[in-house]
Amino acid sequence: MTEIIGVDVGTTSTKVVLYDQAGTAIASANHGYPLYQTEPEMAEESPAEIYDAVVAGIAEVTEKATQPVAGISFSAAMHSLILLDDQFQPLTRMLTWADNRAAAAAEQLRALPNAHDLYANTGTPLHPMTPLAKLVWLAQTKPKLHQQARWFVDIKAYLLQRLCGQLVTDYSIANATGLFNLHTFDWDPQALKLAQITATQLPQLVDTTTQLIGLNETVATKLKLSPTTPLIVGASDGCLANLGVNAIEPGVAAITIGTSGAIRVVTDAPKLDPHGRLFCYYLAPHRWVVGGPVNNGGNVLRWVEDTLFSAEKAVNEGTDRSTIEMMLALAAKVPAGSHGLLMHPYLNGERAPLWEATARGAYFGLTARHSRSEMTRAALEGICFNLAHVAKMVQALTGPFTQLQATGGFTRSETWLGILADIFDTTVTIPDSMASSSLGAAILGLESLGQISNLTAVKTMIESTRQQHPNPTNVQNYQELYPIYEQLIAAYQPIFNQLSKFK
Repeated sequence: MTEIIGVDVGTTSTKVVLYDQAGTAIASANHGYPLYQTEPEMAEESPAEIYDAVVAGIAEVTEKATQPVAGISFSAAMHSLILLDDQFQPLTRMLTWADNRAAAAAEQLRALPNAHDLYANTGTPLHPMTPLAKLVWLAQTKPKLHQQARWFVDIKAYLLQRLCGQLVTDYSIANATGLFNLHTFDWDPQALKLAQITATQLPQLVDTTTQLIGLNETVATKLKLSPTTPLIVGASDGCLANLGVNAIEPGVAAITIGTSGAIRVVTDAPKLDPHGRLFCYYLAPHRWVVGGPVNNGGNVLRWVEDTLFSAEKAVNEGTDRSTIEMMLALAAKVPAGSHGLLMHPYLNGERAPLWEATARGAYFGLTARHSRSEMTRAALEGICFNLAHVAKMVQALTGPFTQLQATGGFTRSETWLGILADIFDTTVTIPDSMASSSLGAAILGLESLGQISNLTAVKTMIESTRQQHPNPTNVQNYQELYPIYEQLIAAYQPIFNQLSKFK
């Protein structure tokens, strides 16, 4: 028997989990890092701080290994961008998906006569989250920096280069850059021209099961691993989350709500939305992940806490009392539909379903009768209504969902799970493992190492689940409200840009 390490490099922290061959977690570590936002729309992180978190996490779990570590497999957040010099030293911090400074550049891309061809070739919606839009923005606003760079890389490529001296990007991460042609499995010439870079400035493209041998000896000694320990390149966190919750068969959808959120389903071939609103990303041969990401998830609930429950939050600071739990308890006492109060949760702009960086949130139907309890529940309902809107688009492309697998921090709340099940009118299954992307990375690594025959082995690795069933009365209420929710979006979406210009 051997053990394998799954590393999930996330937006706020890196989670590292040690698994046995059966997919059972033996040990885990989680190390965070700060987000730098010193100017409007900025969202950057330090590559060096992320590297330190990764090494510290791996070192922490290898201390608890009971069998030889067969390999380390990687998951990483999508859409990151770092500029490096010819010595692989960062010229910039890492621009995360949430960095919105390329909004004007994204608008320019969407206005191109062949904009839909660009989406059809890459499977990536045209949005400021993408490295393509960020590179256009950098070429326009910081041309000297753009010209100074030798390499343009994602965070996983940077980490692997430091760990083993090889600069590679897997098809899955590359697919989310807006620079990768999903038909040719190569960098897309049209996208490169728009970004004003060449393929020689990008990492070598490899499959997600590729093994890299040659762990830096100093790092290997620190980690107490052999320098020949394989590093499995892995895939993107969203794609691996589907694998980690056993949502890789047709019709089985994975829904995630953490800080942000997403809904995704796996197909056996690329499927592209005629309107360019959904992503299509590679996971493994004959497995493509189709779905939509949303900017607004748990961060909306945090805004409600900071805005409506600031006094309680101040009192609870430094204690074991949770303001969020108190808010959820209040929301549970409010009937479905929040007494006619709707919230559009677009507090942080929005990706799917709107793809509007200038989107703005709103409460609609507010009366003197409503209290912060209704406003809290309406926020939870708004997040789920928004995901239902995305799900409708996905199902139009891939077919109806037969199962809904849930993951993310929201699964700890029975109230929130109940709202989701009622709005979707579907039983929601919650896998026991919370670290779905880490587990997905480990499973991909086990296949690469020949220790499992194929990815369907995940079925035997999720030992126990729980389910949340819809409430028929609540379902009826939400089916009455959802069309109103959509009508309101259509009514005020045209004024988003006007509002964004008003200071």
